[in-house]
Amino acid sequence: MKNERKQTMSVGTKIGAAIGFVAFLAIGLMPTVYFASYGSLMLMSRLAGGPVEATTIVRMLTVVGVMLGVFCSGAVGIVLGSVFGTALAYIVDVVGSFGKVTDTAEVKAHN
Repeated sequence: MKNERKQTMSVGTKIGAAIGFVAFLAIGLMPTVYFASYGSLMLMSRLAGGPVEATTIVRMLTVVGVMLGVFCSGAVGIVLGSVFGTALAYIVDVVGSFGKVTDTAEVKAHN
């Protein structure tokens, strides 16, 4: 792979990851907090065999569940953004290479 192509892919990956992170912050943060807290409370009620009371340990486990959910959703957003960024960088590189002339032996012989 050429250096130009590697640099294009690297820049596309970084831009895609940044866009994925910003999209997660703008669109996905609030639903993630809501569903992660709901999921952690449902899991704790299933493990406890009934409704749980608002004790300190339950609150701590809920916060841990929310943080785990936010981290996982953010990681998915960043990874998907970088994959789409890399794909778009590859498409831009392929489309941009249609007009480029490559050096051949005939061109070098005439010089």
